Amino acid sequence: MSDGWAALADRVAVHAQNYLDGLTRLAGGEGGDAILLPLLLVEVSQVSLAGAQLGAAEDVILQGNFEPAISPDPDLDGVRTALATRLGDVDDYAEVFDPYKDTGVTPYRLSDDLTAVAADLIHGLGHYRNGRPLEALWWWQFSYFNTWGNHAGAALRALQALVAHARLDVVEETTIA
Repeated sequence: MSDGWAALADRVAVHAQNYLDGLTRLAGGEGGDAILLPLLLVEVSQVSLAGAQLGAAEDVILQGNFEPAISPDPDLDGVRTALATRLGDVDDYAEVFDPYKDTGVTPYRLSDDLTAVAADLIHGLGHYRNGRPLEALWWWQFSYFNTWGNHAGAALRALQALVAHARLDVVEETTIA
């Protein structure tokens, strides 16, 4: 494995772990409700940087085009449920799945998107921690293009819209002349 691949694997692993740690803390109640959405926006933005790096890299091809088995991934339903509870009414939103092929609006949930990203990152971390950084890179890149990149992008747009509305949709003040 080249030094370039090793460095990329190390960077993505750090981003993945930071995202998982941040998401778990926020699902567990860290941070008040007023800063939940901005903090989620930061977490998704930072892990999206890792995805962009994977998207800009040449395709990772495994020897024999085979992914070795790893231990089962942890169940993230508790995190998803806790996020859904914290997000409340803003959990549901609408998104265009693929603006070039499918322009119909699709219902999405932030809690589902955020945990779908986490699930794919965890799977790659399993390879990485088992000393198989190339397999981790292959998985992260493959799943970025197939699942978690779309979920992160959709969540990023929704979170940015929510934060923008919170900051910009203010009641006009009336002044006494």
